[in-house]
Amino acid sequence: MYLADSRHTPASDAAPARRPGRPARIATTVLALGTVSLVTDISSEMVTAVLPLYLVTTMAVSPLGFGVLDGVYNGATVVVRLLGGLLADRPGHRPGGYGTDGHGTEGHGTDGHGAHGHGHGTDGHDTHGHGRHKAVAAAGYGLSALCKPALLLARTTPVLGLVLAVDRAGKGLRTAPRDALISLSTPPERRARAFGVHRAMDTAGALAGPLLAFLILRAAPGGYHAVFTVSACVAALGVLVLVLCVPARPGGTVGGVLPLPAGRPVARLLRLPGLRRVCLCAALLGLATLSDSFVYLFAQRRLGLPAGWFPLLPLGTAAVYLLLAVPLGTAGDRYGRRRVFVLGHLALLSGYAVLLLRPAGGLPVAAVVLTLHGVFYAATDGMLAAATAAVVPAARQGAGLALVGTGQAAGRFGCSLAVGVLWARWGDGAALAAMTAALAGAVAVAACVLRPGPARGEEAA
Repeated sequence: MYLADSRHTPASDAAPARRPGRPARIATTVLALGTVSLVTDISSEMVTAVLPLYLVTTMAVSPLGFGVLDGVYNGATVVVRLLGGLLADRPGHRPGGYGTDGHGTEGHGTDGHGAHGHGHGTDGHDTHGHGRHKAVAAAGYGLSALCKPALLLARTTPVLGLVLAVDRAGKGLRTAPRDALISLSTPPERRARAFGVHRAMDTAGALAGPLLAFLILRAAPGGYHAVFTVSACVAALGVLVLVLCVPARPGGTVGGVLPLPAGRPVARLLRLPGLRRVCLCAALLGLATLSDSFVYLFAQRRLGLPAGWFPLLPLGTAAVYLLLAVPLGTAGDRYGRRRVFVLGHLALLSGYAVLLLRPAGGLPVAAVVLTLHGVFYAATDGMLAAATAAVVPAARQGAGLALVGTGQAAGRFGCSLAVGVLWARWGDGAALAAMTAALAGAVAVAACVLRPGPARGEEAA
């Protein structure tokens, strides 16, 4: 099910031929969006790298309070992620097309009413709404950028929670339209690699952000507001790059055609068996996946690392992610996305086990944990997006990606709340042990649910 439909696409949409043995060229849209994500992640990760320590030490937030705030930070995207996908998929105006009247939602027929086509008519109605993807993504990036200077004004926990919620709502709004642009500009058989390239560029920013925050705090100890100020300037630059450099409509192919059942948009998508399985597994695994903040806090506390090293912990994860995102994306396209996706969660499970069984291990154990954490992201992040794109019609890429992302974000929101409660009542060891057991069960279930087979009409992974 993770392999995209390889049926023939119109010649005008096909990707240009390439010489055997040479890697396919990455679409300009993917590279432009990768640049936007790189710049934006520098801004976001500057804040993420210092926020847990800022909350616990400067604002004296309790473990339960931190769990609530972390849940808000990771779960606020649930509120608008699906909205972003649905808005991006709304029909827009586009001259020209394949049908003679342009009223077909999915049809290739001469009148545009066929069951499975593009529905681009000469009356100018574009059912794919590509231009709207950029507009919705820009709104999300802009909303998050406005929240960075607002951090300077947040003096109480409730106000800070509100700012973080709006910031992550912006992320939720932009994620599905951005990923839809990547998917629609890339041939189906190369999507995992394209998402790997984008995630690698994104992670380069995630690597630079904590380092920049560390240097600022080194020059001005306790200067969290200086970090927030620089982050705001970088975020504004990211929005500018998006507006000026990302094309409104992706070039290339939208891939094979998939039928979409009748009904309301979300209900129609959930009738697709492949998407239901992906969404179920994303939510289930999200329920057992610790947020980055909890992973780094557990590592710092359980392994006895100095507090001054805390902003550097995300660098370990980001460095491994950067190195492996493209190779593992290519491996997913070649050997099966299901295999790589499940193996990535097994790497995360191993990281939890190491952290649980080797307390006070110092930097060597921390290096192992962060390496496994980076492998997890490299093997799952882009793979999930590519897998979703393979089972969703081109005209509903934004909504399909948003639906899966919403399930995953809702699961992680619940996980953060549960870990906060467990930590406050029984300590960090009990919370980590519970999540390790939960993840082991979730991975076992996901491996079975995502197993391809002829009975499901799916290609073997």
